Amino acid sequence: MHLVNRLIEREESALIELMNEYGDYLLRTAYLLVKDHQIAEEAVQDTFMTAFDKINQLDDPSKLKSWLTSIAVNRCRTQMRKWNWKNIFLNLEIVEKVKEDNSVQSPEDDLLVEVWNQNLSNAIQKLDYKYREVITLFYFSEFKIHEIANQTNTKESTIKSRLKRGRILLKEILMEGEDFTDGRQETI
Repeated sequence: MHLVNRLIEREESALIELMNEYGDYLLRTAYLLVKDHQIAEEAVQDTFMTAFDKINQLDDPSKLKSWLTSIAVNRCRTQMRKWNWKNIFLNLEIVEKVKEDNSVQSPEDDLLVEVWNQNLSNAIQKLDYKYREVITLFYFSEFKIHEIANQTNTKESTIKSRLKRGRILLKEILMEGEDFTDGRQETI
């Protein structure tokens, strides 16, 4: 039986399967949006509980991942409205788990990748939420522009503009953190 049908039948094992299949993905997405591991975990837990309670509202079972992402993004937005997240320090440990690169051959290469990921994460976290949201959904969650527009109830042209502006801002932030005066990169 399909996972969605099992969820509709209120099978607890289906909920566990849903959490195992989409938990890491949703946690990564939520963390990139809210910048706090604990709050991201809460948002993901709320997402699963909401999905389990409202599974009958899912019109197309093939869009389960998109539907879950939509719920998670809305939970993150709610959290962003409640708190002043600029006062929370970034915990970079989870960022390493965002994308693992198995092609890294040496410890030096591994360190360079880690530094780059930290710099990129710091830069993303400095963006306004509207840019951070589209950058996260487009690049990390691999949503298409029309899917992001549907998720955020925003026009596609606005999403394209935010992506363009977000990339420009990211480049500026990353370039600010570089100092090539002695031939090596230093971060602020």
